[in-house]
Amino acid sequence: MKTAIVTGARSGIGKAIAQRLLELGYRVVGVSRRILSEDFTDANFFPYQADLSDEKETLLACEALKKENPSILVNCAGFGRFEPHEELSSATIMQMTFLNLTAPMLLTNALLRSLKQNDGYLININSIEALRASKFAGVYGATKAGLKAFGDALFEETRKSGLSVTNINPDMTQTDFYEALRFGVSEAEEEKLLACDIADAITHILTMRKGAVVSDYTVRSLRFGITKKR
Repeated sequence: MKTAIVTGARSGIGKAIAQRLLELGYRVVGVSRRILSEDFTDANFFPYQADLSDEKETLLACEALKKENPSILVNCAGFGRFEPHEELSSATIMQMTFLNLTAPMLLTNALLRSLKQNDGYLININSIEALRASKFAGVYGATKAGLKAFGDALFEETRKSGLSVTNINPDMTQTDFYEALRFGVSEAEEEKLLACDIADAITHILTMRKGAVVSDYTVRSLRFGITKKR
């Protein structure tokens, strides 16, 4: 049974992806700060607790996860804060940059040999903000654009191997990502994405002929919508 590692697997898009990989017959190692085996009912799910915004814990995770010999790595863990740049604390800037960009690069560095040897898949969950410039999203957009650039470079770097590299760029998706923010997704079905939509993209990527790769996969809602919180 092949092994997939999914970061941010406790909730939202990461959880939907982990569940889909279990349904597709993978053994899944889910990485998150407070993740438990009880978060999934499948016997092939294995939790690994780590705070990927912390350098020490991330480096320990890199060494531990090497032993899993994965065929899939999904870099999904991340968070965003959307404020005028001068209103962001230095701690928030450093934490967002480390979790959204540095940790995925470190994990990929640790696991890339296994992924290449297993003719596997590296999938980065970026954001629509990786493709555009938006006010109040300077740091978040920079981290996601950086992760996309990293994936694009690895696609070119590893093309002589059997590794497939894909950047997925979702638009606003109904998850707990927005709980602490001043805005959220629309309630209208055609104005939002669901986490299962991103899981569907994963299924598409994994079931394509291995000789073909969707290197850049952008998923958007049919219509634009947003809600502002009081």
